[in-house]
Amino acid sequence: MKSLVKFIESLSKLGAALAAITLVAMVLFILFEIVLRTVFDSSTFIMDEMVGYGVATATFLALPYALGEGSIIRVELLLGHVSGRHRKFLEALSCVVGLGVTWLLISFMWVRVARDWSRSTVSSSIAEMPMWIPQGVILAGLCLLFLQLIALLIRQFIAIPDRASDGETL
Repeated sequence: MKSLVKFIESLSKLGAALAAITLVAMVLFILFEIVLRTVFDSSTFIMDEMVGYGVATATFLALPYALGEGSIIRVELLLGHVSGRHRKFLEALSCVVGLGVTWLLISFMWVRVARDWSRSTVSSSIAEMPMWIPQGVILAGLCLLFLQLIALLIRQFIAIPDRASDGETL
């Protein structure tokens, strides 16, 4: 189980790295568009669409890593008042609920990606981006999130050292 959790953490790190690369690419594309508009009085005419896809990509690929690192804002109204077994139970319950919701989102996105793939649906812009590509990236991010929730659930029952290297367990 520990090796499975480590593998999922590696996948989450890969997703975060791809999200960071996407952010850099978006900034470079925006700078390129600024130069085109100010110096050459021209445009790519696709910047807003591509940056929108980039925001979705960065969000969904970074989400599993953020969850695993504990960087997502949590309301600990109830968890702050319980400890021990009760806290582990509530944490596990929230992971199970998260798995259910994420599975529903994965199912929905799978249908959309498959439909847009089979119909060769493209965006209505000049770029004519095949819609299965950005939707597929969102689907991949949701699958990584599902795996990260499984890893967090496993951590509730097996003592695995946290990534913070201070010996704590989640």
